Amino acid sequence: MRVAISIFLLALLAAVGVYAYQGMMVPDAPVPTYGVVVFTIGAAVLAIVGIGLIALLFYSSRHGYDEPPHMER
Repeated sequence: MRVAISIFLLALLAAVGVYAYQGMMVPDAPVPTYGVVVFTIGAAVLAIVGIGLIALLFYSSRHGYDEPPHMER
């Protein structure tokens, strides 16, 4: 089941990438080279930040950082 979901999500990611690339390469509205570079850098930074935050979320949930404090009376 996990493999099927992973394949589906990777295919969806590829389809979105192709769609975005085709949208940037419309002949009526050319995008300058620096625009493509800036867009690519921005998407990469966004992906890195998102992956990092999700990794921290899973890390903290596995190590008990989200548990309520235990106070003794």
